[in-house]
Amino acid sequence: MTLLSMVNHRQGRLLGRMESLGFNLRAEATLAATTLEILKSHEIEGELLEHDEVRSSVARQLGMEIAGLVPADRDVDGIVEVMLDATHNFREPLTAQRLFHWHQSLFPLEKQRTQKMVIGQWRMNTADNPMQVVSGPIGRERIHFRAPDSALIEKEMAVFLDWFNSENELNPILKAAIGHLWFVTIHPFDDGNGRLARTISDMLLTRADGIPQRFYSMSAQIRIERKSYYTNLEKTQRATTDITSWLLWFLDCLDRSLTASEHELARVLFKATFWDYAKERPLSLRQQKMINLLLDGFEGKLTSSKWAKICKCSQDTASRDIQDLINKKILVQEAGGGRSTSYTLFDPK
Repeated sequence: MTLLSMVNHRQGRLLGRMESLGFNLRAEATLAATTLEILKSHEIEGELLEHDEVRSSVARQLGMEIAGLVPADRDVDGIVEVMLDATHNFREPLTAQRLFHWHQSLFPLEKQRTQKMVIGQWRMNTADNPMQVVSGPIGRERIHFRAPDSALIEKEMAVFLDWFNSENELNPILKAAIGHLWFVTIHPFDDGNGRLARTISDMLLTRADGIPQRFYSMSAQIRIERKSYYTNLEKTQRATTDITSWLLWFLDCLDRSLTASEHELARVLFKATFWDYAKERPLSLRQQKMINLLLDGFEGKLTSSKWAKICKCSQDTASRDIQDLINKKILVQEAGGGRSTSYTLFDPK
């Protein structure tokens, strides 16, 4: 309870700070947190999505007009729809049909055809072919988890959904932790159970916040702590019905997620300050795109050759673009020179 009180305090402090900001800043923070949540939840499962596509899809579905958006694949749009439905319609009941729709949206048609998966309905494993999480070479496999038989799923999910939608005095953060564990333990689908468990957890955390905007990413922190995440899940699922250790791990992870969000908020504020500074300076679409990349955390050093490659333009064009931004006091040349010349954003403070 001491840990829960601390997390509640940190959560309230973050929400209070965000409420003091303008609408545009809150929208930008929501865009960043939602994009990160989707990317990292899939990354936990070993699936890498394109950052720019996810960000563009989130922005469009939130109705945000942002320069430099790229086209997003329909499959990415479907994944984003799941998260936004969970967080923006968080007060709506969670039903089997809603979960079926989410499950269908997670998997592209091509994957549905090439992998013999049951999509949009409960799994249909037989007793001689159980649903198991296994690692290790053939003949020396280690069974980490065996899910309930498929014949039990409909009944188990009915109990889960009744609990999920019921009004009770349970702290909503604890309910998010329990809902995550309970859903992934039932393991009702052939695939995607981890991603949907984290979506369900996000839905309950949104209820805890009381607003649809997201300002922190639990999945981003889980990705950092991926090993302990799976270790604690396995340990809890193999033990008794005492889930205290799981609740403690979840609260600790959430606390670190809220702390990390403070750094993300600082980045969002800098981005808003920077664009306010740059708005009087005419920029090309290429320049806007590259500035956004830098503001969103460009990996490595920005050089003219990287600019040319990313923008698909000549080296001369890239050099002119960069020099124009230097003249406008938007970019500055870092120390060094020659072939290693690199550039960074000007700090308008």
